[in-house]
Amino acid sequence: MQTASDRHEYPAHWEADVVLRDGGTARIRPITVDDAERLVSFYEQVSDESKYYRFFAPYPRLSAKDVRRFTHHDFVDRVGLAATVGGEFIATVRYDRIGDDGMPASAPADEAEVAFLVQDAHQGRGVASALLEHIAAVARERGIRRFAAEVLPANSKMIKVFTDAGYQQKRSFEDGVVRLEFDLEPTDQSLAVQRAREQRAEARSVQRLLAPGSVAVIGAGRTPGGVGRGILDNLREAGYTGRLYAVNSGFPEGQTELDGVPAHRSVREIAEPVDLAVVAVPAERVPEAVAECGEHGVQGLVVIAAGYAESGPDGRERQRELVRQARSYGMRIIGPNAFGIINTSPRVRLNASLAPEMPRPGRIGLFAQSGAIGIALLSRLHRRGGGVTGVTGVSTFVSSGNRADVSGNDVLQYWYDDPDTDVVLMYLETIGNPRKFARIARRTAVAKPLVVVQGARHGGAPQGHAVRATRLPHATVSALLRQAGVIRVDTITELVDAGLLLARQPLPAGPRVAILGNSESLGLLTYDACLAEGLRPQSPLDLTTAASAEDFHRALTAALADGSCDAVVVTAIPALGETSPDDATLAEALRSAAASAPAKPVLVVHVELGGLAEALSAAASTSPQAQRGDQPPRPAHQPPAPAEVPDEARLIPAYPAAERAVRALAQAVKYAQWKREAAEPGKVPEYDDIDEKGAAVLIDGLLARGQGLTLGSDETCDLLMRYGIRVHRSLPAATPEAAVEAARAIGYPVALKATAPHLRHRADLGGVRLDLADEEQLRRAYSELTGLFGPPQELRPTVQAMAPRGVDTVVRAVIDPAAGAVLSFGLAGAASQLLDDTVHRLIPVTDREATSLVRSIRTAPLLFGWRGSAPVDTPALEELMLRLSRLVHDHPEVVAVTLEPVVVAPQGLSVLGATVRLAPPPARDDLGPRTLPVY
Repeated sequence: MQTASDRHEYPAHWEADVVLRDGGTARIRPITVDDAERLVSFYEQVSDESKYYRFFAPYPRLSAKDVRRFTHHDFVDRVGLAATVGGEFIATVRYDRIGDDGMPASAPADEAEVAFLVQDAHQGRGVASALLEHIAAVARERGIRRFAAEVLPANSKMIKVFTDAGYQQKRSFEDGVVRLEFDLEPTDQSLAVQRAREQRAEARSVQRLLAPGSVAVIGAGRTPGGVGRGILDNLREAGYTGRLYAVNSGFPEGQTELDGVPAHRSVREIAEPVDLAVVAVPAERVPEAVAECGEHGVQGLVVIAAGYAESGPDGRERQRELVRQARSYGMRIIGPNAFGIINTSPRVRLNASLAPEMPRPGRIGLFAQSGAIGIALLSRLHRRGGGVTGVTGVSTFVSSGNRADVSGNDVLQYWYDDPDTDVVLMYLETIGNPRKFARIARRTAVAKPLVVVQGARHGGAPQGHAVRATRLPHATVSALLRQAGVIRVDTITELVDAGLLLARQPLPAGPRVAILGNSESLGLLTYDACLAEGLRPQSPLDLTTAASAEDFHRALTAALADGSCDAVVVTAIPALGETSPDDATLAEALRSAAASAPAKPVLVVHVELGGLAEALSAAASTSPQAQRGDQPPRPAHQPPAPAEVPDEARLIPAYPAAERAVRALAQAVKYAQWKREAAEPGKVPEYDDIDEKGAAVLIDGLLARGQGLTLGSDETCDLLMRYGIRVHRSLPAATPEAAVEAARAIGYPVALKATAPHLRHRADLGGVRLDLADEEQLRRAYSELTGLFGPPQELRPTVQAMAPRGVDTVVRAVIDPAAGAVLSFGLAGAASQLLDDTVHRLIPVTDREATSLVRSIRTAPLLFGWRGSAPVDTPALEELMLRLSRLVHDHPEVVAVTLEPVVVAPQGLSVLGATVRLAPPPARDDLGPRTLPVY
């Protein structure tokens, strides 16, 4: 602990767990006086060469004075951080604030010297890069804006750490030393570097779990039955290609194997390295097993055991301690309360799960937070006949249980550049970090489809899941995920339906659909379903029940060759007669026709025709097309190339209902449209009249009054005006005479409004009088309002200048602690509120997104001349939203803004009401240093 003479208390919020380049973890924390022995031990394990690079001279050992200097910090002008594994130092970093003369200084000096030392055994793991991110964040918090570092020219690794970080820097050479100076303000490049490193590290950490070279099952029973023994049997029967060990402290002395698997009483007894341990012992015995694994160097854990956060407060604390213990050894955890993991790659064949049957290899990555849902998904993708029929395989499967450590975000990082996965399906009950999930999802969706169904939408999170609070309703979060390219569906059935289509067929180029088949009624049902989903169907082609396989082939070939259609839905019912094709013949006819146009998707709607669905699925294998080791590494920011289409005929998905086939097709159409738009995302425009610095000064002055406040009318108008948003002047009218005086100041005609909370923005209740042309009309209106609704002190009447008539709209911005800054738009009035007709976008909003916002509400036709009305000035509305987006993005202290109503006229618009709330901004961990979440 720090002594009484130190200037600041121990900054516990600087502690963080990080994932390193090789997928292992380390803990970063401030160095204190209690670390003297650890520091000496650490230094003794550093090579003489590394010591020379640190001190520019031979420096075999630290003196007592050195130890005191490197362990006594004030956490302001002198700060030291250490990266630890197993409680021991593996690297350190330190800064000392300096003045213009290079000597030690205090604030307001804003420069510091920084120096690193990394144990040789841990060099190359990205430890220094992670420490640089964290020490830079600490320095910014303490008012330091620039780092300086002196490095020997031969120390190329450390020079690379600084130069690769992405900060703006200057480099000089003097007296045989390279001097680097760089600003600490995050740049687009530094954030890109940080996120690319994050992706590589987190993907590697998951890859170590899914492709281990050796697995130990801790808790494998001596007799058949039980969870541990079941998982051991599943691993054996799947043909796991690595080394497998059975571990149970109850094995008798001398037992060396269990059903041919090497058996040990403890992980410590295993002579070879163990990459993955499956922990299937009761919760009270898990800490002992984790300690053994950590001491043995195990890289990751799958904890099957229950009795953690899902069981109540005591279990939640037990779960937190489990994560702390595992991370202290550099291990990552799937679980606890997990169903397990599967990797169908022939190079691995890992079934470390409770699933008794290994799913077929395929191209779908599957993530489920619920074990029961995971079983259901594996079953639906595996079985033949019934439901969405046909065989579809998976590449990898992860069931995270309580997701205390490894989450959907981590697995997405892995699937992003996994060449064995073409489509990602996820069942989520909670999203621990929506802001990060949306960012990763957007990048993933550019490379491959991501389909998500979210459970627990209308209730709280499952008891085992600790998540950050969000004020946004589920519908809003769903809209933001769609903005990020996520294909949001509502049910498990829709998840599988969409996954089958996306895994088997190309994306449609547009919404035009050709329909053909041997049932007029089924064709009409398909036509209606297309219209309901917003597609553009052609009139169904009825081949009649007498259609032969050749008739189907000819019709499908013609439809695919037609440039006016983007996809084809084939409907088929059983038919009797000499010319009616059997299932295999019809399937072959459809496959051969589909092969003539490989760029257009084909779907089949069948009725009680299981044989056809099975025959369609038998066209080609879904085994992986690429081998992970066959491809050279590529930058993490570059999306992987799409998997090559196999030479065999493409699999055609078959659905038992027209609505399900069409809904899956509609999802594919929307996703394809999103991909086209994502290729040209638009830009955040610059406006010359924005006074960003003036707004910052104003905000700082206002926040000096308190931690959070709602601005008054004049302050609101002043702040918004600095971003080019003019609010129409409104004056209070506590008496009829005050109303008349206000009208004279503003100029007739005027509006008289009641602004009491129960009447504000409720013109339908009669609390507004418009177009008051003179004093007589104003006094009469004042009398009417007070007569209807009560005395002025309850009504809070105001007088405002009349604005040109138009369409009343509402524009809002809010900073949510979990999702981030969100811009919302809709029409004003009760109808829009009842219909929940509001759309949302993440801030900062681009020009293309602003255009999309205006057109995305269901009542958008009212803005574009509905029923002969004059179209309004939507470009002015889009500019208003872009300016508000800039305000909130530039100044996160602006935590909520409402512009209501915004009257959009045929020429221009008028902001008639505005409220602004300021507060210290919530922490933006997506812009801070890399860190693993703590739930």
